[in-house]
Amino acid sequence: MSKNFETKAVRIQTERTQFSEHSTPLYLTSSFVFDDAEDMRASFAEEKARNLYSRFSNPNTTEFVDKIVAMEDAEAGYAFATGMSAVFSTFAALLNAGDHIVSSRSVFGSTHSLFTKYLPKWNIETSYFKVNEIDKVEALIQPNTKILYAESPTNPAVDVLDLEALSDIAKKHNLLFVVDNCFATPYLQNPIKFGADLVIHSATKLIDGQGRVLGGVTVGKAELIREIYLFSRNTGPAMSPFNAWVLSKSLETLAVRADRHCENALKVAQFLEDHDKVNFVKYPFLPSHPQYEVAKKQMRLGGNIVAFEIKGGIEAGRKFLNAIKLCSLSANLGDSRTIVTHPASTTHSKLSESDRLEVGITDGLVRCSIGLEYVEDVINDLNQALES
Repeated sequence: MSKNFETKAVRIQTERTQFSEHSTPLYLTSSFVFDDAEDMRASFAEEKARNLYSRFSNPNTTEFVDKIVAMEDAEAGYAFATGMSAVFSTFAALLNAGDHIVSSRSVFGSTHSLFTKYLPKWNIETSYFKVNEIDKVEALIQPNTKILYAESPTNPAVDVLDLEALSDIAKKHNLLFVVDNCFATPYLQNPIKFGADLVIHSATKLIDGQGRVLGGVTVGKAELIREIYLFSRNTGPAMSPFNAWVLSKSLETLAVRADRHCENALKVAQFLEDHDKVNFVKYPFLPSHPQYEVAKKQMRLGGNIVAFEIKGGIEAGRKFLNAIKLCSLSANLGDSRTIVTHPASTTHSKLSESDRLEVGITDGLVRCSIGLEYVEDVINDLNQALES
C-alpha cells in the first residue's frame, strides 16, 4: 500500500465478498453467524479476529477506522456515534475516581460541560490553562493527574497550541497526551507525530464534509484503544454501519475538499483583514496570527475556519447575521456550504462575558466555516453584510 494520504484514503477497504464488488457494500446487520459451536466459542474467547456483533465491530466501521488509523499513523482505533461520545468514552475508559485532568481552557463547549459538570460526579477534576500560557501547565499537574488534553486549532477562536511542547510536558510527568484534531482533520495535522498518545475527531465536521451524518473516532496506541474498546462495547456508543459507510466514502475526497476549503479560507481571511468594519482576523496561516509559526510547523494548511471581530459588539454581530444572504446560519462547521456563527449571541450566550473572554470569544467575534462555493461569492456576501 502506498504511504501517500490520498491513495490510502481511496484504496484501504474491507475484503471483497463473493460478488467481487468494486465499491464497499453496506453491511446492515446487527449480528454475524458462526460455523459451529467451536467457532462460536473461539470467537467469543477472542482467539480469532472476526465480527461478532455490530456494537463491537462491523466491516463498515472497521474500514472507516482503518483509514483514520493509517492517516494518523496510529496503531488502532474505535468509531463512535458522535464526536462527543468519542470524547466522553475516551475519558471514561481511561480515568478512575480521584483522577485529575489538565486541559486547555479553549475546548468545545460540551467538552467543557463534561469536565465541569459530569466528571466531577465521579470525583474527577480538571484544571485549565490558557492557550498562551503553556509555560504554566506544569504548575497545574498534581500527583493524581492522568491526562493532558488540548484541541488545536481551538473552537471558536482558532488559537493554535504547540503540540510538541505539550507532549514534552506530558512525557516528563508520565501523563497521557490526548488531542482533539477535529478542526484540522488527519489531512492537515497529525498530532501523533508531535507526541500525542490519542487523537480524537468529530467526523461530523470536515471528515463528512457535507453535513449529512454524525460520527466520532479515537485512534492512537493499541493498549489504550483496547481499554476504550472494552468500555465502549459494554456501554454502547458505537457508530452505525451506515454512517461508517458514508464517512469512509467521504475520506476518499477529504484531501481535494480540504485543499479548496483552505484556499478559500485564506482568501476570505485576507479580505477581512483589510476591511474597515473588522477589528481583527484570526486564521492560522495569516502571518498576523499569534501562533503563526507554530501553525506552519505542525499544519499542512490553515484549515477552513476563520474567526474575526466585528466593530460594534453583540448588536453588530446580530445585525451582521441578519444581513447574510448566501451563507448559512448554523452551529455546525466543516460543511461544503459556508456557515456563519456569532458565538456571543448564540452558541456561547449562556456563558458570562468574563468566561467568554477567557476563551477568546469577544462580543463581536464571528466564526466562519468556509465552504466550497466560488470564493468571490462568499466574500461578496460577507462584505454586503458588514457594510449593512
